Parts: sequence; structure tokens; C-alpha cells
Amino acid sequence: MARWTAADVPDQTGRVAIVTGANSGLGYRTAEGLARAGASVVLAVRNAGRGAEALARLRAAVPDASAEVRALDLADLDSVRAFAAATPDDVDLLVNNAGIMHVPSRHTTAQGFELQFGTNHLGHFALTGLLLPRLRDREGARVVTVSSVMHRFGRAAQLDDPQSEQSYSATGAYSFSKLANAWFTLELDRRLRAAGAASLSVGAHPGYTDTNLVTTGPGADGATLWTRVSSAATKVLGQSDRVGALSTLRAATDPAVGGGEYYGPSGPGEYRGHPVRVRYTATGYDETLARRLWDISERATGVSFP
Repeated sequence: MARWTAADVPDQTGRVAIVTGANSGLGYRTAEGLARAGASVVLAVRNAGRGAEALARLRAAVPDASAEVRALDLADLDSVRAFAAATPDDVDLLVNNAGIMHVPSRHTTAQGFELQFGTNHLGHFALTGLLLPRLRDREGARVVTVSSVMHRFGRAAQLDDPQSEQSYSATGAYSFSKLANAWFTLELDRRLRAAGAASLSVGAHPGYTDTNLVTTGPGADGATLWTRVSSAATKVLGQSDRVGALSTLRAATDPAVGGGEYYGPSGPGEYRGHPVRVRYTATGYDETLARRLWDISERATGVSFP
């Protein structure tokens, strides 16, 4: 089978896409790819200044791009609600891309949730639930949630302590948040199917990609030894953000994609390569654990899905 590239993104003219964390890295490349295919793109970003820089870069790369920047802080549910309330009805694609990684010490969101779980999962859970009435019955609409190869190291036992109040590990909290992305993607797919909805829930991951995810974001306390080593290794072993974003773009646009599917790089370990259909770890497919996370998330955010 021929490898899937940016040239395979089908025409997106007339579609409206929201991409979280679109000011840099994978989010920016996803937004750029969608805009190049004709979509109207909302760059949902925490930092307005970086968002403006990303928009200027996007318009330089795609002169006829239809794009705008809107403020969204996934670590603050008030910001999530404000963003959703101001979003028009014509939304075809929500890309839950934004994330933070390996925050060295335990930090919390505006509502007191552990920062990585609160940003990477709870913020996106709330955003999706609030926007779902706009997406649910639109033919071809999709919710794409970006996970990570690190979800393989997430522990189901952390459902007993999702906010890492009893103990905190930077890597453990990140891996758990990415496992939560898997559970969420698949449980949302099951619920959409049961409701007979027209929209799809799909997952993706970028493999080992050269981005600034490790060293930036709220609560990142500068470059630790781990982040310096990781960043150096990524420069040598990782792939570009342009290639890493292809998994998300395929999940978001390929007409052959089905609900509940998961896309990642084709190479060994899913670290590098062009996107193919892959699988979550077996724990990710556990429906009982996914429903348990769903209940935790509804109670934490106050968002119940229609």
C-alpha cells in the first residue's frame, strides 16, 4: 500500500475545524494542513501572542487560508466554557491536540486538578462535551483526540488516584493522561454509535516527534536533566512535526477512516513513519475502565454529554 502523505488530504473546502494547541508543533502543522486543503481553521491557543505569530506564519505559508485565533486555556474550565459558548454551530472537526508533558513537580489547574490529567484529558473532555451538540449530527463530522505511544505505560490503578494526590510521577501522570485519551476516544465512539450519531470519534498519535512539548506549557519548571536528554534524543531519533502531524490529518480527513480507529506511524515501535491504522494497548480497550474514567470526568468537570 502506498504511504499516506499530505498530498492525500482530501478537499476540505466548506469545513470548519478547531485545533487545540495550534500555535506550534503538531497543532500548527495540523492546522496548516487543513487550511491548505481549504478548511476554515480556528487556532485554539492559550497564549495570544504565540497564537498571533502562528496565524501570521500560517497565512505566509497558505496565503488564501481562512483562519482565526481564539483563546482557550484547557487548564481552566471557565475558559473552556467561554470558548464553547462563543463557538458557532457550523463545526465539522474538533482536533483535541494540545497537551503538556512531564511537568517535573505536581501542579494543578485552575480548578485544582493535577495539571497533566487536567489539561490533556479533562479539558478536552469538557470541550468535546460542550461542542458535541454542534458536531453530533453533522454528516462527516469528527472528533480526533491525540494520544501518545506513552499511553502504553499508563496504569489503570491510577483511576484510584487520578489527581496524583497520594503520589506524583511526572512520567506516570503523563502516561495516565494519554491512556485516558484512549479510553475517552473509544468510549465516545461507543456512545456515538449507540445514539446513531453521524459523527465519528477517532484517535491518533505522532510517534517520536521533534516538538517543544517537553519543555513548554503551564507549570513546566524549566529544563530538567530528563527534558534536556529527551530533547537531544528527539533531535537525533525523532521525526519532524510535519510528518508527525500526518497521523492526525489522516484521522481527521481520510474518507476510509472509521469510528474508534487509531492512527500512528508505520515504523518499528510506531516511533517514525507515515500513518497507518494501529492499536491502543489492551488496557485502552477495557470498557469497564473507560466507563469508570467517564464517570470521574463528568463529576470533575460538571459536563454531561448529550
